Amino acid sequence: MSIAFLKGHGTQNDFVIVPDPDNAVALSPSAVAALCDRRAGIGGDGLLHVVRSAAHPEAAHLAGEAEWFMDYRNGDGSVAEMCGNGVRVFAHYLQRTGHVEAGDLAIATRGGVKRVHIAKSADGEEVAITVGMGKAVLPEEQATVTVGAHQWPARNVNMGNPHAIAYVEDLDQAGDLFTAPATSPASVYPDGVNVEFVVDRGERHVAMRVHERGVGETRSCGTGACAVAVATARRDGLDPAVTGSPVTYTVDVPGGRLVITERADGEIEMTGPAMIVAEGEISSEWFETLDA
Repeated sequence: MSIAFLKGHGTQNDFVIVPDPDNAVALSPSAVAALCDRRAGIGGDGLLHVVRSAAHPEAAHLAGEAEWFMDYRNGDGSVAEMCGNGVRVFAHYLQRTGHVEAGDLAIATRGGVKRVHIAKSADGEEVAITVGMGKAVLPEEQATVTVGAHQWPARNVNMGNPHAIAYVEDLDQAGDLFTAPATSPASVYPDGVNVEFVVDRGERHVAMRVHERGVGETRSCGTGACAVAVATARRDGLDPAVTGSPVTYTVDVPGGRLVITERADGEIEMTGPAMIVAEGEISSEWFETLDA
């Protein structure tokens, strides 16, 4: 039996998309890792398993709020709470296939229900999508990030997944980011962490590189961009909860540009593009090779 797939990206953070409304496709960690392999598989930073919330045991309780559940997996097959770029691509897939219309919708994730707005597109391909990313949590525990001989204090921000944000003089100081930068003490991030390296580009404008846990360096990270915007706002003395005025930062990533707004109520909105680039079928013979 062949299995349908699509390939999409959001600011070049790319994903294998597996439509499976009834949750009938068994995707083991090894199968996900093989699908995301860029030489022997399809290739992607992660996998978007598209399931109706009511059909998935982790999301059934959210079915009344959101029809669709983004069962997200990292490129190494591990389960992740959320992926901001993935939500945009997931929403674009739902619209492209006629499951939803342009406008507002809700998507269930392990990080909670995310509110999404899909802007109408003239060409139907790359579209601007705004995702309500929830509120940032800024734990008191802080860490230090080390790459080679360089060491920086890191701001601890949680966006449904953990982030360590280090401000550097040059993004090249982050190294190759193939392996995870060292963070200490280990107790701050017991389950691993996404590490963002950030430089200033102008007023309320920064650029970043990121090592995503379970993946390595990616061309973009949506939750990371949100965490960076919040951390930078606090560094700059800006807190919408105090001033009552929203704060917007432009965050450049290697794959493009995201616009992040933190509202006075603490809710964070991320706007950026999403695109579907290919679709096809995964052969049953390929799946059989996984057990060989």
